[in-house]
Amino acid sequence: MRKKDNILRKITDFYLGSYQFNGFPIRNIIEDFKLEESELKSILVSLIQEDKISLVFGDIQPNPHIKMLPEQPKEEQIVKLEDSNLENICVYPSCSNLALEVAPFDYEDRPFTRKLALGEPQLLHESFDLSVLEFYRNDPRYSYTNDDISGSICVSDEYFESEKMQSSDQVLLQHFGFSYDSKLNRAVAVSLIYLSFLSPEHQQIWNAKILKGDYTLHPDYFRSHLLGEWREGVSIFGAFVQELHHINEMCKLMHRPPLFRNELRENGKPRGFCFLIRPTLKEYNDFVHLLDKAISDNINREFFLNDVEFEYDKVRKDGKVVVRQKGTIQILDEWLRLTFIAEDRKPIEEMIDTFKEIRQLRQGPAHAIDDDVFDQKYIRQQRELIIRAYRGIRLIRLIFENYPEVKGYKIDDVIKSGTIWTY
Repeated sequence: MRKKDNILRKITDFYLGSYQFNGFPIRNIIEDFKLEESELKSILVSLIQEDKISLVFGDIQPNPHIKMLPEQPKEEQIVKLEDSNLENICVYPSCSNLALEVAPFDYEDRPFTRKLALGEPQLLHESFDLSVLEFYRNDPRYSYTNDDISGSICVSDEYFESEKMQSSDQVLLQHFGFSYDSKLNRAVAVSLIYLSFLSPEHQQIWNAKILKGDYTLHPDYFRSHLLGEWREGVSIFGAFVQELHHINEMCKLMHRPPLFRNELRENGKPRGFCFLIRPTLKEYNDFVHLLDKAISDNINREFFLNDVEFEYDKVRKDGKVVVRQKGTIQILDEWLRLTFIAEDRKPIEEMIDTFKEIRQLRQGPAHAIDDDVFDQKYIRQQRELIIRAYRGIRLIRLIFENYPEVKGYKIDDVIKSGTIWTY
């Protein structure tokens, strides 16, 4: 009995004393306690049955030294143990055992570290209100990435280990993703291991934004982060950016300047060009502003060469004629009418109408003083608007594919036939 207690003590102390709450390798138990395999197996089976330990094998998860997933049923652990040669197996104290070992005030200022100390699996995800990201997105001291499937947060090089920034704020969140409730309301999803690396101050910030209820991880985040597989799709914002690139590449084949001046690739993608992280009128208006800059403000007049006039005459009320500049959307519309013959122009008309609507939506806030409003409807409105805008940009690419010089141009499979995530 004393030998079994000492083994349990060794396993528990190792777990709580390790940097990442690691499991104790079975081979080390054999070496430390000079046991035969049969005797050790008997002790471990007894401890499993008493709900004192659990085993992690290198079959379901590749690294048994980290408890990534919930433990397997006791019977399954025992069967695997009996059939094993004890290689690549680590032992962990059970949650019920750790509940007796971890005092109520241990890790009090680190709630997510405490969950790991109590035996929760490292890849268990918590879901948070999207607004928790504002702190980092709006602070230029942080390098903030977000492709609407996953993202990361870290201190920019200038402020890393610098006196310009408190050490408690110099945090790293290696991965975050997104999750959804049954109504497709988005939330931030982060696994416990990454939350545990946050400073106590930032763990408190995140803990205050935790959400209750059932949330499902974004399919591609689950696929890439938990299964280690390639994503099957791209967010609609990422697809939008890729379409701009393909259109400009086609322009080269057409021996024309690029249609879009900025492809928004790499570091050119604005932080706010993504799904809203707070459903407010201001956030929505800021997004509309960015979207219009990515479309109408981004159209390069040089692309059209001398195919259409850029100016028109307007007769004023006093009878005088003044020369006015055409807008880029009007120029695009006229150029398509001149150069592309289509039996059904409805898709093109819908595209032009969408681009004009975005332009008008952008101009509205510039001439009004509105109080900010919090309303979930802005999430839905943004989703509907970016879907329509993407369809318009995609239509331009499809039209360009019909030009003889562009025949044979290869489109990325993920854009051509993959999933475009709209949530």
